[in-house]
Amino acid sequence: MSKAIIQTDNAPEAIGTYSQAVKAGTTVYLSGQIPLVPATMQLVSEDFAEQAKQVFENVKAVCEAAGGTINDLTKINIYLTDLSHFATVNEIMSGYFNQPYPARAAIGVKALPKEAQIEIDGVMELPE
Repeated sequence: MSKAIIQTDNAPEAIGTYSQAVKAGTTVYLSGQIPLVPATMQLVSEDFAEQAKQVFENVKAVCEAAGGTINDLTKINIYLTDLSHFATVNEIMSGYFNQPYPARAAIGVKALPKEAQIEIDGVMELPE
């Protein structure tokens, strides 16, 4: 099985030794996205809701670059520096996904790159 590197200018460029996503067969593994604005590579805002929306926009852009949609995600991991934002994430996420929703984990972490408050990674299965 060959693997293909997924890259789009519509999501932040990698800030380390990783690719935005890697496609192996019909499965796409998305690296973590934080709320950077692709054009500036700066955090969208210090407001949590704005950061969450930007992360979902970045994830959506990588999914589209891989040939799918955000609704093709089968599993996502959401990393939060403050788990009290869980309800806000649920509300924002409902605007990006149709049911059935992907499997999901929400994990509290001490810190994230660039002092972001949220990071999301995931696995997508492309339609055959």
